[in-house]
Amino acid sequence: MVFPMTDDATTAATAPGAAQGADPLWSRAADRIREEIACRGLSAGSKLPPERELCTRLDISRVTLRRALAHLVEQDLVTSSHGRGWFVAAPAPPAPAREWPKDLESFTATARRKHMRPSSDVLRHDTVTASLDDADRLDVPAGTPLIRLERVRLLNDVRIALDRTLLVADLAPELARTDFRDASLFEELRRWGVEPERAEATIEARSADAVLAGHLGIAEGAPVLVLDQTVYARDQRPLLLSTVEYSGDRYRLRTTLQTD
Repeated sequence: MVFPMTDDATTAATAPGAAQGADPLWSRAADRIREEIACRGLSAGSKLPPERELCTRLDISRVTLRRALAHLVEQDLVTSSHGRGWFVAAPAPPAPAREWPKDLESFTATARRKHMRPSSDVLRHDTVTASLDDADRLDVPAGTPLIRLERVRLLNDVRIALDRTLLVADLAPELARTDFRDASLFEELRRWGVEPERAEATIEARSADAVLAGHLGIAEGAPVLVLDQTVYARDQRPLLLSTVEYSGDRYRLRTTLQTD
């Protein structure tokens, strides 16, 4: 990356008697970084040069550079990862939050309620056999056929989450042939008479590994919110296991607490 800031430009911005109203040096530096990102077509997750290198190229102090970068953070153009540096930020979708756990609501239903367009990139859609751990959670014998469904979930074409699901195949065998690029898993289950009723879930924060970062278009080490849940059918049988890893800067879970 090249950030041309001539000595003349620096002098004009700092010399006594410079024209009043001229942009401060940190603002000019922010403009140079913004222009370079645009000119080079840098995508979300692209790493900027180290601060020391940026200071040298822009001929500014680290204090000035950090003020420029803070300004770009406020504009949602760049983001930082502690100990790793600065990255081009991803555009955030306009609908911010899913209410949780008020209802057992699918990703698709939430998106539509927020007037957004859901879609999926299907990474895997096949049949596997249940491991000992999966069988224990699903209350089936080890080796039971399971439908494995792995999808990158998108809102208005913005990558939001990686969703990994294991479903007892015998409950709805037709799902092995369903096109899940646009279909909702919960809606398809209901079509075949299987009603998801409740979920037991845990939520925790983690850092994105290289594989997840690649799927979501974020920096490795960026924060993600992980929702791990077991979904039960109306007859209280375990229906499916789902682990959803949300990009930390693109999705929020919101709940309401009240006293008895």
